[in-house]
Amino acid sequence: MSIDTETCKHQPVYFGVVNINIDERTIGSVDVWRCGVCKKKFCEEKQLGIEEIAETVGMPKIDPDAKWGVTICKLQQGKYKWKLVKLKENGEIKHECLDEKVIPLKINNFKIEDEKHWSFLIDDNVNKAVEI
Repeated sequence: MSIDTETCKHQPVYFGVVNINIDERTIGSVDVWRCGVCKKKFCEEKQLGIEEIAETVGMPKIDPDAKWGVTICKLQQGKYKWKLVKLKENGEIKHECLDEKVIPLKINNFKIEDEKHWSFLIDDNVNKAVEI
């Protein structure tokens, strides 16, 4: 018997972390929580040095056809620009790039297709450090 992740009364427990590193120095992390009942994952972004409250407080929701990922902007190397995002298999996401300009980024097979940006999936990197 499978449990419907949309009607489940989630009981999240800490599952792991993905550290975001530059030159082996951690600049942030993504905490990963998993429901003990239905196994759905929830993620929370932690950027070191950023003291603003996150856009979403608590366990953010994600569509059943999306996966948690991190986008990295190669154009902002001095600022180490990365962000936790919800990636669909195909489509587009909006990305705040240089000078706070919002641009569309094409997604194919849960990955960004762009020379100046890249992404990785949280599921593939739980309890690992990713160099950006």
